[in-house]
Amino acid sequence: MSEEMKMEEVTTTTETPVSTEEEAEVCKAADSPTQEEAPAQEAAVVENAAQPVAETDEASAKPMESMADYEDHFDDANPWNRVTEYMNEKTILPVKVEGVVNGGVIAMVEGLRGFIPASKLSLSYIEDLETYLLKDIEVQVIDIDQAKNRLILSARDILKAKERQARKDKINSVKVGTVMEGVVETLQNYGAFIKLEDDLSGLVHVSQISTKRVNQPSDVLKVGDNVKVKVIAIKDGKISLSMKALEEKPEEAPVEKVVIPKAEKISTNLGDLLKGIKL
Repeated sequence: MSEEMKMEEVTTTTETPVSTEEEAEVCKAADSPTQEEAPAQEAAVVENAAQPVAETDEASAKPMESMADYEDHFDDANPWNRVTEYMNEKTILPVKVEGVVNGGVIAMVEGLRGFIPASKLSLSYIEDLETYLLKDIEVQVIDIDQAKNRLILSARDILKAKERQARKDKINSVKVGTVMEGVVETLQNYGAFIKLEDDLSGLVHVSQISTKRVNQPSDVLKVGDNVKVKVIAIKDGKISLSMKALEEKPEEAPVEKVVIPKAEKISTNLGDLLKGIKL
């Protein structure tokens, strides 16, 4: 075989070189899924997208607090805002008297120094404020002035409310018709106020003092007299009393019955008239 024929055979059997563009197309075709594989891969992508991404950091799951939230936390931590809320809601606060000053005592509320005037500490006059030192009491906030660092407390309003409730309970325990003993406390033109047991009092109206006519209660009663009364009514927390209801009624004279005999029949017969007459 001649050399020319050998060269042609070599040239024919040698692979034709592939261009860069053709190589890229081949690689792209190799990476692309077949028609059978494509739907399966698309379904896997959709499934993965539907699953929530797990949070690895718990802090990242919490919502970020805004500046307004921080301001709310600051307001809650402000003791003056707390005591203002106590005043508006009339909250009853248990406190301990920690000091005695001129004209009152000192107690702490939410870390603030509160002042209780002597007139707001009790229902009656207090001779010695030292007797309240370290005493546990209940108070309400009645006045606040943050600019002047002033916090005023009161125990009196709470005591008055308790006293009213105690009186109401005592009155509810009294029954109409009960006979009680008492002392004449005051006299008015319209009646007499009687002090009863359990610190109760009632009114005897002038018309209920006696079975006899009474113009003025002072005509028959004086302050300090011991009297016996009967409860005749209870209304709106007031007790109505009567002395007249306990007075013995005067015995009435027995009424004699007069029997009138039947009239005899009178005859007008002449024979009856002349009967028994001797001539």
